[in-house]
Amino acid sequence: MWSQVRKLQKNRTVKYGIPMLLLVVGGSFGLREFTQIRYDAQKIKKKLDPALEARVNNKKQSAILQEEYEKLKDLDLDGWKNIRGPRPWEDSKEQQQAQLNKGT
Repeated sequence: MWSQVRKLQKNRTVKYGIPMLLLVVGGSFGLREFTQIRYDAQKIKKKLDPALEARVNNKKQSAILQEEYEKLKDLDLDGWKNIRGPRPWEDSKEQQQAQLNKGT
């Protein structure tokens, strides 16, 4: 009997293969549990708080759109100027000041 155990200990399949298979199979079960925890946490975070849910409600949606329209109606959308942003090697404040002075 002890000779059979020694023979198994010297066998490369038993020494390296079986632990590797156990690691791969066990790892997949472990990863499944960890990913399940992640998805459960995402479900909890996706629940809307009541204030936000009231804003998303379709019955009140038209009133919200009307409020946004009233805000945008007063803005002057035609009197804007296109100002180029600074390049990485340029000083941003200096460049923006030059753009503002050039336009006036």
